[in-house]
Amino acid sequence: MIRAYQSLQYNWFPVGQQRKVPTYGRHEGAKLFGVLNYETGHVLYRDGERYDAPAFIQFLNAVLEAYPEGKIVMVLDNGRIHRSAQVQAYLRKHKRLQFVFLPKYSPDLNLIEGLWKWLKSDVIHNVFYKKFYHIRINVAAFMKRVNAKSMEVINRLCVRM
Repeated sequence: MIRAYQSLQYNWFPVGQQRKVPTYGRHEGAKLFGVLNYETGHVLYRDGERYDAPAFIQFLNAVLEAYPEGKIVMVLDNGRIHRSAQVQAYLRKHKRLQFVFLPKYSPDLNLIEGLWKWLKSDVIHNVFYKKFYHIRINVAAFMKRVNAKSMEVINRLCVRM
């Protein structure tokens, strides 16, 4: 979830002169769905207004279209929508998709969480956008940038020591 209210993060400034980022106090937000192919470094994402089972199923359709052959294993957290009856029925019809659920309260095991942190660091923190759609434009530009540098994505997110 990318929210419209901005935040200060990891910022240097002289003592007593904290940087101020304006905000308009609305609780708008974009709900992001994403998959990171750890072999290629490619990121497929979608944003929308909702974060519910029908929106997730639309995203799963995009995943199946992007990867038309072979089995697809998706590593997920234990979000309610991932285990909903609608999604389970969808999985029974689309056998190529298999979900692997992480242990509860272990988001750092999911590689996509590193991407969301990177995205927020580059696009959201310490910046004020006058219109919410500017955030969406910058999210899209970020995704285009990381997909153009797949080795950087692999090195940053997929290699664990």
